[in-house]
Amino acid sequence: MSDSVLSAPAAQNGSPAVALLRHARYVVSENPVTGLAFALFLLIALCALIGPYLVPHDPLASDTAAALKPPSLAHWFGTDQLGRDIFSRVVVATRLDFAIALSSVALVFAMGGLSGVAAGYFGGWTDRIVGRISDTIMAFPLFVLAMGIVAALGNTVTNIVIATAIINYPLYVRVARAEANVLRDCGFVQAARLSGNGEFRIVLTHILPNVMPIMMVQISLTMGYAILNAAGLSFIGLGVRPPTPEWGIMVAEGAGNIISGEWWIALFPGATLMLAVFCFNLLGDGLRDLVDPRRRT
Repeated sequence: MSDSVLSAPAAQNGSPAVALLRHARYVVSENPVTGLAFALFLLIALCALIGPYLVPHDPLASDTAAALKPPSLAHWFGTDQLGRDIFSRVVVATRLDFAIALSSVALVFAMGGLSGVAAGYFGGWTDRIVGRISDTIMAFPLFVLAMGIVAALGNTVTNIVIATAIINYPLYVRVARAEANVLRDCGFVQAARLSGNGEFRIVLTHILPNVMPIMMVQISLTMGYAILNAAGLSFIGLGVRPPTPEWGIMVAEGAGNIISGEWWIALFPGATLMLAVFCFNLLGDGLRDLVDPRRRT
């Protein structure tokens, strides 16, 4: 009976789910900066998910009688030229910008990450083709290339995601290729090959999991850059179309009012944009520690 009593807690404590949760708690609590980054990420995610249902005002409703009002209890971030509540627009815009960042990162990881791993592991013509595509994209100024793609395809959210993924493609290819090129000669890969595993199985089950830690750092940085890219395109008129709430549009609309004293129109969307990019930049190290199997001790 004593063996059966002791075996249950041991099995429970040794389960992968419990070990992963314990490791995640350790990573978040070990470094206060990482904990702050995850807290900010959770706040941004909550604003994106439930923020549009909790805002105090309609983000598209105009009220010319309340135009250009400074921050107050009725309007926490003030109002813009059309009397729209800036706080409500900032919160609602979080969903759109967050969705653009997640979609573009997922797309570029599927294209650049996997092709970079294949180029680094297989080499040969695969490496040459992927390298030439990456070099061709890098030959253009990246933001100018994004402007050209959006201008040619149309300024829709889908095209902004595609343009952002394309300009980030070389970054993922180079990082994934360099890591896969080193890992393909490691002992565990040779052991897997001698055990009868096929090349594609080795890539998916041995190479890719060991490339993920450094890729997670790149993913977090790219999410911040994706938000900046979307905001920059909207700022110059090639992004999301007004009156849709978007941080770049709101900064562009408020830039002309700073001189006349209405500083809050551009300040709060710009501060939110800065905070989101700051959060994603700090998030990289924590995500790397979470997915790195060598750190789960």
